[in-house]
Amino acid sequence: MNIAVVNWRDPWHPLAGGAETYAWEMARRFAASGDQVWFVTARAPGQRGRESVEGVRLVRMGGAFTVYPLVLVWLLLRRSVFDVVLDCQNGIPFFAPLVVRRRTKVVCVVHHVHDRQFEMHLSRWLAALGRFLEGPASRWAYRGCDSVAVSPSTVRAMRERLGWLGPIRIVPNGVSVAPVGNVRKSPVPRLVYVGRLVAHKRVHLLLDAVEQLRKRWPDLVVDVVGRGPEEERLRARLPDGVIMHGWLPEEEKARLIAGAWLQVNASQGEGWGLCVLEAAALGVPTVAYDVDGLRDAVRHGETGWLLPEGMDLAKGITAALDEQDNTYSKKCREWAGTFCWDRSAERMAALVRGRTVPPGWAER
Repeated sequence: MNIAVVNWRDPWHPLAGGAETYAWEMARRFAASGDQVWFVTARAPGQRGRESVEGVRLVRMGGAFTVYPLVLVWLLLRRSVFDVVLDCQNGIPFFAPLVVRRRTKVVCVVHHVHDRQFEMHLSRWLAALGRFLEGPASRWAYRGCDSVAVSPSTVRAMRERLGWLGPIRIVPNGVSVAPVGNVRKSPVPRLVYVGRLVAHKRVHLLLDAVEQLRKRWPDLVVDVVGRGPEEERLRARLPDGVIMHGWLPEEEKARLIAGAWLQVNASQGEGWGLCVLEAAALGVPTVAYDVDGLRDAVRHGETGWLLPEGMDLAKGITAALDEQDNTYSKKCREWAGTFCWDRSAERMAALVRGRTVPPGWAER
């Protein structure tokens, strides 16, 4: 089949996150199975407009906003080519059904609902436009299409906050981490944050907690791994004990996580929280707030701790450090072992090829 995967960014974009990993893992597996696959996305400064990676043709054009109309025109000019379009909605979808043939299968992939995040990143009128495009406009444009969510939280949010109709299949994230061998845990309490440095991730809450935590554990260290528009502001107020690493190669990142006592994710909400699964695969539990996505990725009391929204983060981390033992590490690895990119891609392939997709993990 000829398949177009349209996604806001690709995995090599400076601001790439879990959504880009998800789209790429699907694309590369479609290509490996013999499909002709195009990955159409925005172009960051320094990136090539065209290249081929693992049999996938990468097509890059436009920036954060201009990528949308440019991709629509690109699809329109090639509307007779594609059998399937995987339309990945990162707040705003590409509205592929408006330009492709009626017989072309469009699958709308939603990681999480952004309605509460638009105002954190956009002006008032742009935030209102974003909510309209994500809600009523998307609901109308994709009314006859198959939909995919990555977690039960996303399904609920689509139903309750977007009024989404029709079946929604859950195709979860998989997990893959670089091999690290035997990594010893840090001899002093060490916390790690992994992810983009953007407003809704609320990394500032972790920095705010450090002073109080170091009163109890003077040698406590916090590693912050990632980059993004909030980096400069966060660096300007860095407390003692915090190391900002920026981007790290996968092997180095995995070793850093494996040596940590806990991962901390203070995000306002996620579709899933791929970093939680990656840390669990390395035996590291996560402290997070009980919000969309993270309440699915973290099994409270088994693979981490879910804090009530608004709870003081330092108190939550303190309780987790006091409570954790080796059973958490074992359960983390077992939990992560139930997720696999190959199985997720098989579910997606069954959907795009029109085969019956049996109820999957936590599907409702």
